[in-house]
Amino acid sequence: MAGVMVRNVRRLLTLLDVHYYQGASRHFSISIPSPEVFHAQMTMSDPQPPAADPGLYRPPPAVRGMTVLDREAFTQTINVPAIRIPTSVLNKAVKSLKKVALQRPGLKRVVDNDQKQTDSDGKEHRLLLLDPQSVSSAENFGEEEASALKAFGVKPEIQRYELKLTYDNLKSEEVLRAVLPEGQDVTSGFSRVGHIAHMNLRDHQLPYKNLIGQVIIDKNPGVTCVVNKTNTIDSTYRNFQMEVLAGESNMVAKVRENGVFYEFDFSRVYWNPRLSTEHERIVSLLRRGDVVLDVFAGVGPFSIPAARRGCTVFANDLNPESYRWLQHNTKLNKVEAKVTTSNLDGREFIRGPLRERLPELMKGSAGIHIIMNLPALALEFLDAFRGLLGPEPDQGASCTVTLPQVHCYGFSKEDDPQRDVLDRAEAALGVSLQERCSVHMVRNVAPNKEMMCVSFNVPSEVLYSSSGEGEGCSEPSPKRQKREETEG
Repeated sequence: MAGVMVRNVRRLLTLLDVHYYQGASRHFSISIPSPEVFHAQMTMSDPQPPAADPGLYRPPPAVRGMTVLDREAFTQTINVPAIRIPTSVLNKAVKSLKKVALQRPGLKRVVDNDQKQTDSDGKEHRLLLLDPQSVSSAENFGEEEASALKAFGVKPEIQRYELKLTYDNLKSEEVLRAVLPEGQDVTSGFSRVGHIAHMNLRDHQLPYKNLIGQVIIDKNPGVTCVVNKTNTIDSTYRNFQMEVLAGESNMVAKVRENGVFYEFDFSRVYWNPRLSTEHERIVSLLRRGDVVLDVFAGVGPFSIPAARRGCTVFANDLNPESYRWLQHNTKLNKVEAKVTTSNLDGREFIRGPLRERLPELMKGSAGIHIIMNLPALALEFLDAFRGLLGPEPDQGASCTVTLPQVHCYGFSKEDDPQRDVLDRAEAALGVSLQERCSVHMVRNVAPNKEMMCVSFNVPSEVLYSSSGEGEGCSEPSPKRQKREETEG
């Protein structure tokens, strides 16, 4: 019963809001605690402004359902609280009142007084506009603000100021919340890749997709193209189909990440700006002189920083476009002499160039790091290490060797993602990694979906096999690589 009463009173509040903005001369104040302790009190009071002017944060109702952006339709005039401040102390006073001052894109907080600018004592004044959600009367000033006003000799008297609010003064989420149907999710977030904003729109947002794209361009300086992913990542080359929602169709992005420059065609290669921290984490583990073998290198976010750190790098990617931009980026960052590139399937790279170099590398003291960043499938490629180096050398001829360290990525939807990726890694390798590995949580990709990284030194019993190369290995073709939303 109390819940019904609360809803009824809220409806009444909405009506009162409308009545007030149509010029009502009375103001109703209603206090509504939780339904369990429901209490409503309605009082008639002298005319005064509401505690918060929702018109400041809510564009005109007429824009609801708009699919072609009409910026002029968002224009409205509203009343906001203001306080008169002598110009002689204006700068100091504004600084002291910044917590309660109005802050909107493109709006001046200090404006001329519509009334007389100069008092009888000759002092000039200006108006400081205040945030209506923070201040509606002098009693709303906190102790800090009240003390500042007193120190500057400013009377804590609230005035009303008619403010013209336009599309330019609204934030992107406010515009979209006003346009999209009430009660539906509003998406104003995106991944930025150079001048490109990449969005993942939901079905109910698609009728408004072009408007959404234009709003993103308008509200984000430097963004000149907005795209929407139209399907999951391609099964072979790890790129996805996209459509341009607004702006130019130039897909060649220029990106700087952790001090390294990259260029690539975003529509034809894989790039995830959310992985910059992980790229930096792995590179921080490397020492000058180490050797890095990047199995799924993409356009080089691990390989190029590793080369700049002084490592020798062997970088591979199956996608011809990624391979081309990888080579381009090594030259762009002047590390082409440190990076050897190849365009092979990951399994071919492990059983080809990697295997050819590994025995000699293991005789040295430099660290050997194998990076496998293909989280939808990389764990399945670990079986390529089984028997990779053939029969174990004679014990009499053996010496201490440097075992390669693998950093392998995987997605998990299990309740215990750490246990899940470890189990899958052990199954592929055919050995236990207990006490021989570490598992790092990289990021949350989606609800109940984590990206993990398992790091371990490849056990010698995996690398060497007396029963021949690759015993028990299944050879998943790259054409079989089905990926669910693989945003690794």
